[in-house]
Amino acid sequence: MTADQLNFALLVLRLASGLMIMMHGYNHIFGGGKIAGTGKWFASMGMRPGIVHAWLASISEMAAGIGLVFGFLVAPAAGALLGVMLVALITAHRKNGFFIFKPGQGWEYVAFISLVAVAIGTLGAGEWSLDNAFDIHQNGWAGLVTTLALGVGGTVALLGTCWRPNRPA
Repeated sequence: MTADQLNFALLVLRLASGLMIMMHGYNHIFGGGKIAGTGKWFASMGMRPGIVHAWLASISEMAAGIGLVFGFLVAPAAGALLGVMLVALITAHRKNGFFIFKPGQGWEYVAFISLVAVAIGTLGAGEWSLDNAFDIHQNGWAGLVTTLALGVGGTVALLGTCWRPNRPA
């Protein structure tokens, strides 16, 4: 494999993941029920206060998406993407089974995106990125540790302090 082939593959992964999560954040803010509806939905899953977490998730999705698209601070961006997906997996999808087409949507999609985020964080942004232009080279083990620390650490901290699921009646 040539360097250009690797850089092209990294660019495709970054663009696909970045644009997808950016649009997801945009939709939380401006689509459907807008941010107020997203806040109510988050509260219904036990995220307290719902509106604060709706903003946190939406801004994290937008920022992670921008970072991935432009290849800027890719390991932290991948960590943010991982964190958002892990929170979604635990709070909304895990109880619905594996397949996304199951009622309530299973966890296959968010698990896949989580693993893509780990791969991107480990591989780094590649040469076709702002990270490379600014001589930021956080990949390999350092990129993996950064991605996992932010993604898993953020998930544990957020759920440990703010997730209060409703108890079954």
